[in-house]
Amino acid sequence: MSSFINEDFMLSGRYAKELYHGSAEHMPIIDYHCHLIPRMIAENWQFKDITELWLGGDHYKWRAMRGNGVPEEYITGGMSSWEKFEKWAETVPYTMRNPLYHWTHLELKRVFGIDKLLSPATARDIFEECNAKLATAGFRGQELIRKFNVETVCTTDDPADDLRYHKQIMEHPFGVKVIPAWRPDKAMAIEDPKAYKAYLTTLGEAAGMEIRSYSDLIEALRKRHRFFESMGCKLSDHGLETFYAADYKQIEIEAIFKMVLLGKTPSEGELEKFRSACLHDFAVMDAESGWTQQFHIGAIRNNNTRMFNILGPDTGYDAIHDVQCAAAGNRFFDRLTQEGRLAKTILYCLNPKDNEVLMAMAYTFNDGTVPGKMQFGSGWWFLDQEDGMRKQMNALSALGLLSRFVGMLTDSRSFISYPRHEYFRRILCSVLGEDIEKGKLPASEMEFIGKMVKDISYNNAKNYFNF
Repeated sequence: MSSFINEDFMLSGRYAKELYHGSAEHMPIIDYHCHLIPRMIAENWQFKDITELWLGGDHYKWRAMRGNGVPEEYITGGMSSWEKFEKWAETVPYTMRNPLYHWTHLELKRVFGIDKLLSPATARDIFEECNAKLATAGFRGQELIRKFNVETVCTTDDPADDLRYHKQIMEHPFGVKVIPAWRPDKAMAIEDPKAYKAYLTTLGEAAGMEIRSYSDLIEALRKRHRFFESMGCKLSDHGLETFYAADYKQIEIEAIFKMVLLGKTPSEGELEKFRSACLHDFAVMDAESGWTQQFHIGAIRNNNTRMFNILGPDTGYDAIHDVQCAAAGNRFFDRLTQEGRLAKTILYCLNPKDNEVLMAMAYTFNDGTVPGKMQFGSGWWFLDQEDGMRKQMNALSALGLLSRFVGMLTDSRSFISYPRHEYFRRILCSVLGEDIEKGKLPASEMEFIGKMVKDISYNNAKNYFNF
C-alpha cells in the first residue's frame, strides 16, 4: 500500500503533478512572516522531546484537543510529555478533514521520515522515534530550518526589543538569513492606561529618552525604526481589528495622550482618533524607509475571559471578527496616496467575507511603480487551509493578478511548520492544473504557467522584499 503522504499528495491530475514536480517542489522558501522565537534560533535550540516541539505554544492543536474533550491538564497543564502526546495522538484521527490531519502527517514524513499514521496504536513508537532523533545534532533548531531549504526568515518583534538574538545570529550565521520585522501594536494600545504607561517606560528606555507626549512617542519610535533598519528590517506588521482613518487634529492627539498618562480610560471616539494618528504615522515611517507594511485585519481576541485569566493571551481563544473595514481602509490608503507616502503593502483578512473587499482595496491604490505594490496576502490563520487558500487565490485571480502574488508564509511559532509551504504549493498547482484540464487555461502555455508557479513560490517574494 502506498504512503498517505506520497509524491502526488493533493495533486489533482496530470498538469498539477507536472507543475508541482517541475516548478514548485524544489524552490527555496522565503518565510516573510512568522512567530519563531529569536532566542531559540540563536541558541540552536535542542528540543527535549516531540511534545515540546509539536505541542508547545501550538494553539491550533490545543483548540482541536479541547474540541475532542481533552482536559486542560493534558494541553497546557502539568501532565507529562508522554501523557500530552498520547492525548494528541488520540485526537489526530478525529481531525480528518481539518488541515491539522494533513500538517501532522506531512511533518512526520518530511521532518522525521515517518510514514505511519498517528493514532493511539502508533503513538508510543512515533513518540520514541521522534525523541531519539531530536536528541541528535541534526534535529536542533537551526538544522530544522535548514532542512527545508529556507533562505530567509522574518520574525515578529516589538519596537522595544533589543534584538540581541538577531545580532547573535548575524555574528554566527548558519546559512539562513533571520531578519526582524516591526510590530508596533503596543504603541497604540491606550485602551488600558496602566499597561500602556508601563510599555512607554520600556519603549523609552530602549530609545534612550523619556516619553511625555505623543510627539515624544513618535520620536522614540523613529529612533527604534532606524535601529531595526540597521539590523536588516525591511517590513512592518500590524494586527488590527479594522483600519482606522478618523479625522483628527494634532492638538487632540496630544490631549488624549496626556489624559491616558493620567490614568484615564479613553472613549471609543478618542480611541479611534488616536489609533488613526498612530497608524498614519507608522505608515509614513515605513514609506520613508522603503519598507513593506503588512496589515492583518479581523481577529477578535481573548474571548474566553475565564481561560484568559488562567492562561493569558495567544492560547487558542481568539476568533474571527465581523467588522466593516472597506470605508476606513480606503480612506486610510487614500490619505497616504495623496501625501505621496504609500509604501508597498500586503493586506490579509481573517473573515473570508472580506476577501474581495481587501482585494479590490489593494488594487485601487496600485500606481504602476512596482509590480504588485499593493498585495492581497495569503490565507491567514483560520483561513490557512485548502478552502481558505483556494478562495484567496480565486479572489486574487478574479480581481487582480495571481501571477504577481508573493505567496505563502508560515505565521507560525513552530520550527517544523515549513511543510505548510509545500501544502500551499501543491494546492496552487492543483488550482492551475484543474484550470488547464477544464480548458480554462491553455495547455500550450505550460512553460509560462510553470514560471508563474516558480514566481509565486519564491521569485516574487525575493524581488518584492529585496532582502
